[in-house]
Amino acid sequence: MSHNAIQSDDVRSILERARTGQETNFTEWDDLAGEIERDLYAGASTEEVYEATVNALSARIERVPELKAVAGAVVRERHYREVTDELPDGPEGYREAFVAGIEEGVETGLLDDRMAERFDLEELASAIEPDRDRSLEYMAMETLTERYFLSTNEGRPLELPQGFWMRVAMGLALEEDDPQARAREFYDVLSNLEFTPSTPTLFHSGTTHPQLSSCYLTTVEDDLEAIFDGYKGHAKLSKWSGGLGNDWTNLRAEGALIESTGVESTGVVPFLRISNDVTGAINRSGKRRGAACAYLAIWHADFPAFLDLKRNTGDERRRTPDMNTAAWIPDLFMERVEAGEEWTLFSPDETPDLHGLTGEAFAERYREYERQAEKGEFRQHESVEAAELWRTLLTRLFETGHPWLTFKDPCNVRSPQDHAGTVHSSNLCTEITLNTASDEHAVCNLGSVNLATHVTEGELDRDRLEDTIETATRMLDNVVDLCFYPTEEAERSNSRHRPVGLGVMGFHDALMEVGVPMASEEAIEVANRWQEFVSREAIMGSSRLAAERGAYPSFEGSKWDRDLFPQDTVDLLESERGRKIPTDREEQLDWEPVREHVAEHGMRNSNTMAVAPTATVSTINGTSPSIEPIYSNLYVKSNMSGDFTIVNDHLVSDLRERDLWDEEMVDRIKYHDGAIQEVESIPEELKELYRGAFEIDPRHQLRLTAHRGTWIDQSISHNVFFPSTDGSLLDSVYRTAWELGLKTTYYLRTLGASGIEKSTLDMAEYGSTHDRDADGDGESGLATVSDPTCDACQ
Repeated sequence: MSHNAIQSDDVRSILERARTGQETNFTEWDDLAGEIERDLYAGASTEEVYEATVNALSARIERVPELKAVAGAVVRERHYREVTDELPDGPEGYREAFVAGIEEGVETGLLDDRMAERFDLEELASAIEPDRDRSLEYMAMETLTERYFLSTNEGRPLELPQGFWMRVAMGLALEEDDPQARAREFYDVLSNLEFTPSTPTLFHSGTTHPQLSSCYLTTVEDDLEAIFDGYKGHAKLSKWSGGLGNDWTNLRAEGALIESTGVESTGVVPFLRISNDVTGAINRSGKRRGAACAYLAIWHADFPAFLDLKRNTGDERRRTPDMNTAAWIPDLFMERVEAGEEWTLFSPDETPDLHGLTGEAFAERYREYERQAEKGEFRQHESVEAAELWRTLLTRLFETGHPWLTFKDPCNVRSPQDHAGTVHSSNLCTEITLNTASDEHAVCNLGSVNLATHVTEGELDRDRLEDTIETATRMLDNVVDLCFYPTEEAERSNSRHRPVGLGVMGFHDALMEVGVPMASEEAIEVANRWQEFVSREAIMGSSRLAAERGAYPSFEGSKWDRDLFPQDTVDLLESERGRKIPTDREEQLDWEPVREHVAEHGMRNSNTMAVAPTATVSTINGTSPSIEPIYSNLYVKSNMSGDFTIVNDHLVSDLRERDLWDEEMVDRIKYHDGAIQEVESIPEELKELYRGAFEIDPRHQLRLTAHRGTWIDQSISHNVFFPSTDGSLLDSVYRTAWELGLKTTYYLRTLGASGIEKSTLDMAEYGSTHDRDADGDGESGLATVSDPTCDACQ
């Protein structure tokens, strides 16, 4: 971009262009322009003028939400000038910039040569729809320009928004029989924000190093050479944007004998500290911090020390501040907690087969090891009260947010690939449940359908959603063949099993559009029925690809091959546990054609669905993340691209219809941290419809996930929003998760983590103190929430 000074009247020109075609209730354009001009110094550069304009607009979003579209238009114009050195001038210039960007990317070695060889760039340019940029508002544009658009090694951007979507589409169509037609098909789905692949796919599609996969799961063996090979693999996987889930249960515990040297082992914890430092050292693709999660079974003798890894007190050498942790919990432990019985901790070198066993086979072997321990046949073991270990686990979870709770037996009993090995852990974001082994790094390729863009006139448009899922499934399957694999173990695993994870996002936005409160029983029925539809279409889509391309190599013997679909496996888990799982898995759709098709043609993918957190791609889509409730109706979201004011547009629209949206209403909602339950003038039906995450019983949210989880062959990244400090309630929440048959849970989010500021409020009217004003001075602003550490999966 040119840094020459621009005239002050150009501020008004920028604003005029940005608001053209935008419907807003804002009328103070002259005052806004005057404020921006006063803040600029004589000779301010073009970049500084754009920055000042964006800042002035974004500061007003909380009161006039439509200004986020205007601010987004300013960011787009600024970016257009960075790419073309010109102002936007119709679609032809836009399309020329796309062709030039692809050609330069190929010439400079950023893009695969086939991006120019296999496509008619001029014809694809004619298919680009610049007007679709309007769907990308301020936060989306800032996120895309900061992190996603392709740029030269010198940092000069090469892509405009629609060119970005087309480049991703082309990259995913490279090996299609008709890449030109498929690129156009993929582009339409992507640019209309109907489906979005995960962040690694968006980063690298079409590049010379197309690491397109989202998540990697590894198992570390109990051998010094294997451990350090593991670090090497972790670093290589993380370098190319992969989020890691690392299973450490095989490592012998502290105090175990190392026969080759005759000394005692230092246990798992020191090796986890090294893993923490490897993770922290890797800057994934130069765009994201490295991120990993360590998993340890709850029967491991080092588990009590593992619980302390995230504490900020104690020996720093035994802490992992840059790494997440998760507990791998068998059903037998939860049964012991319920029964008030003891639990025995072992070292894996003395119980080598335990980690590979699941369900009743695990329980029988575990009891046998306990009998042997009682006879003194083991070098080390320890008996503890199961309920006391559970309480300690929950205490650490509340204190530090870790370890996340994940349940081994549901992951394995319901796994389609039970014939091919054991699921030893989940991934970084806890939605992937794939087999791992010393020679296989499990890989998953993710993307999410935006449910909100598939609601038309208050109803889910199932025909349109069916088309989207078919195209999305094809794109995800293509990732398997196009992907650059950082390790041989990852390539071997992905080639054998070809798992993909089609997820959903925008669930709460879609609920609001159809007028269903998330806290209602009706929402559970909607979640159940919508996910059943997604599941049927995803499975049929994979089977159609199998008919076209062949079944995945390890299909024979899988649950698919045995006519066991995800909904059938809940009964298997119920039978294994010998207790009812209280979810509705009755089929409401016609599944017989799907079962017949799978029986005849097989499946292209061992796994087809997983609901990832979508922390970042939902930002690009301008919708609610994943299956989560909205955090609040008014708050500040902080991520790597900056701080952004988030306002619930649905609420604003409804309040305007009732002539209730004004300065005073904004202040009242701010005072209550974005909640509206205590704002008397708001009708009760709106209060129910627009409950935020902390205003919905976390156990109800678990029920939503359990019912939709019926239809999913992997898992769901489920954040627990916990509005209390009551330990008995926390115990109830996580026991409920297990009783409902959930496979995994993710972050525990508490209100205590949110800072509250209300500096713009008239405290004489609302009171001088607030119970969550930490300083007691009555001054604060909007609550700020940071994205979870992990946006690796999405």
